[in-house]
Amino acid sequence: MRVLTEAEQLKIKILTKNQVSLSLIEPTETGLKKSIMDATGSVRSFLKENSIHDYDIQGQGQENKVQIEALIYQDFQVIHSTASLYRPQTKKGDPRIWFSGLTKIANPNDIIAIIFFDDCLHIFNLTRLNIGTLIDSALTNPFKELISAINFEESEIAIELLNKLKLIANSGFVKSVVNSDTGIGRTIELLLGIEMNSSKSPDYKGIELKSFRDSRNNRKGLFGKTPDWKLSKFKSRVEILDAFGYWEKGVFRLYNTIRGTGRNAQGLILKIEDKKDWLVENSDRPEIGDFLVWKLETLRKELLKKHKETFWIKADSKIEDNNEYFHFKEVEHTKNPMIDKFEILVETGAITLDYPIKRMPDGKVIDKGCNFKLKANCLDLLFPPSDIYNLT
Repeated sequence: MRVLTEAEQLKIKILTKNQVSLSLIEPTETGLKKSIMDATGSVRSFLKENSIHDYDIQGQGQENKVQIEALIYQDFQVIHSTASLYRPQTKKGDPRIWFSGLTKIANPNDIIAIIFFDDCLHIFNLTRLNIGTLIDSALTNPFKELISAINFEESEIAIELLNKLKLIANSGFVKSVVNSDTGIGRTIELLLGIEMNSSKSPDYKGIELKSFRDSRNNRKGLFGKTPDWKLSKFKSRVEILDAFGYWEKGVFRLYNTIRGTGRNAQGLILKIEDKKDWLVENSDRPEIGDFLVWKLETLRKELLKKHKETFWIKADSKIEDNNEYFHFKEVEHTKNPMIDKFEILVETGAITLDYPIKRMPDGKVIDKGCNFKLKANCLDLLFPPSDIYNLT
């Protein structure tokens, strides 16, 4: 898909402020003539994550075509449409998508937006539709009604969570459930009645919770993702430990932060391979060179999945009688990360990679994963304008 114009980016920011989650697709001249579009990776992920359609399990041929009700928005009117999702018999059965009536609103290389709400796909031309004007219009119109309905439903959960956090904040300092770095996260989950589990899904009814101590000014954890071992020279993180680890206090470990702006003490750096759309970790040792690979498309999808909507919860911390106590005081509410900024933020050092690994004296390897983090105070570089709420 082409790079979005400033006007298109502004429209996405308006929609984001109104709680709208969407996917984008760019019809080509050939696609419009033939009434066919490739279902790109981002579109396939959007459909799958919203439990609309899964191309991975769809058979090839017209007999396996799936059709879904759709509405196309054009200023003050709506066109009834049908979305066709299928995999042709030819070639590898590459996923296809089409919306009947799309040629009435789209020109080649316009950006078409897809929303799913109330068991229906809602389609509009992001490039040409006057989104701000329609939403702010004093006159009732179908697009304004759609956005208002989405905003109301999404806001209910956020308001519910915000009110619970205010009640917790009004209690003052609360004792941490464990004395460790993870204590702040586990404490807020316990207070909210969230059971501890290993799921990677958002914590509270679709909202991710990220809590942090105000005094530390630490980087903010985004998500963890292992490399693509099939594409990587190294096939496990044990190999990473063996190659770059060091002894400290009788433990062989590698507590490492890797950036795109320069090599660390182990000679490691992150690089973007634009042509392959890869993130690569590289060693300055010639016999090693590039040794880990992540597909950038995979990382973008993980970022969008993890942080579709997030509460970043700030707390004061104090130590009394060897126990830590927290007073939760502020929330920054972000939605819909600008995933196209991911590689830029890696290259400029705003997004970094950590992997804490160590081998204990008994030979057991403890590995806490490959964790992508965002530099403190850089949320506005990755997310559209956010809302900040005082809890006290």
